[in-house]
Amino acid sequence: MKKLCATLLCLALCMGVLPVRAAGPEVNARAALLMEKSTGQVLYEANAHAPLELASVTKVMTMLLIMEALDAGTITKETMVPVSATAAGMGGSQVYMEEGEEFSVHDMLKAIAVASGNDACVAMAEYLAGSESAFVEKMNARAAELGMEDTVFCNCTGLPAEGHHSSAYDIALMSRELILRHPDIRTYTTIWMDTLRDGDFQLANTNKLVRYYEGATGLKTGSTDAALYCLSATAEKEGMELIAVILGAPTSNDRFEGAKALLNYGFAAYALVPVAPSEPLTPVPVTLGTAASVQPGLAQERQLLLPKGEAGKVTTTVDLPSALSAPVEAGQELGHLTVLVDGQAVEEIPLVAQEAVGKRSLWQVYGGLLAALFCGAGEAGF
Repeated sequence: MKKLCATLLCLALCMGVLPVRAAGPEVNARAALLMEKSTGQVLYEANAHAPLELASVTKVMTMLLIMEALDAGTITKETMVPVSATAAGMGGSQVYMEEGEEFSVHDMLKAIAVASGNDACVAMAEYLAGSESAFVEKMNARAAELGMEDTVFCNCTGLPAEGHHSSAYDIALMSRELILRHPDIRTYTTIWMDTLRDGDFQLANTNKLVRYYEGATGLKTGSTDAALYCLSATAEKEGMELIAVILGAPTSNDRFEGAKALLNYGFAAYALVPVAPSEPLTPVPVTLGTAASVQPGLAQERQLLLPKGEAGKVTTTVDLPSALSAPVEAGQELGHLTVLVDGQAVEEIPLVAQEAVGKRSLWQVYGGLLAALFCGAGEAGF
């Protein structure tokens, strides 16, 4: 029996695929990771930083740069993008664009997000940066900005190339940036079926979770002989969006089942809990101010990601001064809110002035004193 187990282990290692195990579900893949979008907190990981081929999951970065160009106003969704001979000649998954054709950015995004079109990727890369190689430089620069330390991009498509690799963690980072900063990408990543060329060319999403997993919002599949089956899957339920990354699954079904297992685990085990003071915040008196007091408030909205069993154990304490001296600037830090889970402090959030309070001038002070004096004299009957 021991010899049989050793033999099976050797075979698995030679194939490069082992079921990865950690606290949580079992996933049959080389690497896997589950991340919550708003906090960036990792809920599950296995071989998370192993540098692996990622196939067309590469296109998450390509889509991110396109969406950033849209936000910057460099292009619009109506911008027409020409197809070069190079773009038209791309192999692998494609929508069979021909040299000299033009497609809108809107249609290019459909082709990339739904059909994983390599030709559309290269056409967009050439339009935005002048060449695919120049676009790839932008991809690597953006990856560095996002802290993707395990990643090197050699092309914008994910076609096999020596040295082209990433990790489950890095893929989660770029996927988070895309869905967090550019939620409009869902317009494309949630399409199940659509068309190009005025209905003459059919598109079907390579991500089957879009149709078969409740709450699925995207994001991108990928597969090659070397990378095996890969996926960055996103889904949202009850206001929480999760990112499940699968790299190197032996079959297409394994990658989808693995992603579903991760997502189901995350939604079942965790919840986002809004942070708010236990009681309304009392205004803080302001000495010599143009207003008698200033209203404190949270510097930013905050949510905690907690195991569901701890969601009801959140309490807060408030630390504010008994009084302030004018002037007070809007946004000025006044104190802090301490957040506790089961009695243990986990975070401090600044409390800031919700409005400015100016300092009264010398004449305003004298005027107030005189008014108080005369009002007091009148009431006394003098």
